Amino acid sequence: MSHTPVNGAAPQTPHQDLHSELGALRGERPGRSRNPVIKVADLAWLEFEKPDLDRAEVFARDFGFAIAARTEHELWLRGTFAGSPCMVIRKGYTSRFIGPAFRAAERADLDRLADATGSTVRDIGVPGGGQSVALLDPSGLPVRVVHCTEQLPALPEQEPLILNFGTDHRRTNATQRPPREPSRIQRLGHVVLETRVFARTLDWYLDTLGMIVSDFLFLDGQRQRGPTMAFVRCDQGSVAVDHHTLALHLGPGTGYVHSAYQVTDLDAIGAGGEYLTERGYQRSWGIGRHIQGSQLFDYWRDPDHFMLEHFADGDLFSCDLEPGWAPMSASGLAQWGPPVTRDFLGANPSPAKLREVMTALRGDNELDPARLLGLMKAMSS
Repeated sequence: MSHTPVNGAAPQTPHQDLHSELGALRGERPGRSRNPVIKVADLAWLEFEKPDLDRAEVFARDFGFAIAARTEHELWLRGTFAGSPCMVIRKGYTSRFIGPAFRAAERADLDRLADATGSTVRDIGVPGGGQSVALLDPSGLPVRVVHCTEQLPALPEQEPLILNFGTDHRRTNATQRPPREPSRIQRLGHVVLETRVFARTLDWYLDTLGMIVSDFLFLDGQRQRGPTMAFVRCDQGSVAVDHHTLALHLGPGTGYVHSAYQVTDLDAIGAGGEYLTERGYQRSWGIGRHIQGSQLFDYWRDPDHFMLEHFADGDLFSCDLEPGWAPMSASGLAQWGPPVTRDFLGANPSPAKLREVMTALRGDNELDPARLLGLMKAMSS
């Protein structure tokens, strides 16, 4: 709904100046590489290790995944859309995130990437078969680029509810009763990663994988030092793709923050959340609507304390849009919804978190006391 200013005054919102229509200032860093090695087409899947695959499978089904394959040592999860699996969980001694796998646009990209990085194209045991190139990003995180031989067929969808809007009456003589069942996952949307070497890591994803930035966030009073978070999408030319497939932010840790999975609509998010609550799972934050990306969201913790997101109705950008710039703040994470939680922000103090901060401050990286104080201020504003 649009608002008409009264007496020429601009309408005010709780997020005035936080939206990313503001562009770069002269001389600020670009959001894309001039000559990337390849351009990945999408995020393919995420790789984890967990000691209890049975427990992981129970949560996966409750969260809304379908099972693509299961062995004694591996669990492959998928959504309803045709394509590759969303996630592989391998049996291990501890619960840990291994890394993301990105989908190559074509098989020849693997050869080009291997030649440029001194790597090797290898066969991988993905359902249906495929090949990959294994890399390390500047944070030390393993990253695969894959090309799958066969695509998984589509599965039955969770149908969206028919909605009435004002005088547009599409549903008459019928009620709304969304079933209390898992939110059926359609696909993997994005992964968020934390890094102590933000600028180097971002450049690597732009230069090596051909990704482009949708939005930069910067710390209050430190814009001249450059951004501390980037929402990054794939470059498929004129084809509009998710606002972000990858999000990176500066912090004392390294690795996984959360991953996001698309579902049908808001009712799927809400009813699926009730289903999870009834089964004793912990909601981290939600339900709400983001600013950068505009997604409807709901965040949950699995039994191994990994954070996963249900989302719907995200923004889609083609290659034509240049990055937006906005200040980083906790209140700027959502247009509406409950206040952001300390759990979501990772702000709950613990001995492990304090050790992580002290290690980062002593190391050769981009996190210094001024940056740390700026991040703490942003997450409390």
